[in-house]
Order: sequence, then C-alpha cells, then structure tokens
Amino acid sequence: MPTTKTAVKKNAPAEENILKTIKDQLSTALSTLKGQLSEKKFEKRIKKAAKLLVAGIKKQPAKKTVPAAKKPTVAVKKAAKTTKKK
Repeated sequence: MPTTKTAVKKNAPAEENILKTIKDQLSTALSTLKGQLSEKKFEKRIKKAAKLLVAGIKKQPAKKTVPAAKKPTVAVKKAAKTTKKK
C-alpha cells in the first residue's frame, strides 16, 4: 500500500487568482507597448512585473481602511466678565 505525500498550500489558489488578475490588468493597461516589443518579450516582462507586485502584497500586512470613530468635541463658552465704571 504505497502512500503519496502531497504538499498542501492553502494560499495557492488565491495567489494564482491574484497573479492572473494582475497579469490581465497590466497587459490591458500597457497594450500600446505590445507593438514595440515582440509578443514573447512583452509577456515575459508582464509576468515578471506581476510576480514582483504579488511578492510585495505578500510582505505587507493589509491595512485597515475604516478609521476609528472620533468623539465629537464640545466647545465650552465662558461668560464675558463685566467691568464696573467709576
């Protein structure tokens, strides 16, 4: 009875989806450069750029976009001092 070991990566599908979406977005945004480079060179550069971007996403923790609620400040007005004329 042979046993097979499989490496299980929990984040693999999410990372692949992120990589694919970044590749698609970069290729559509930089489609004008596709004419200057050959198709193969263009795809290689897009792939490298997408990998660098994904690596940067992995290193930085997600920032919270919702700011904490602030307490409203209440201004207290002081009564004006009256002076007596002599």
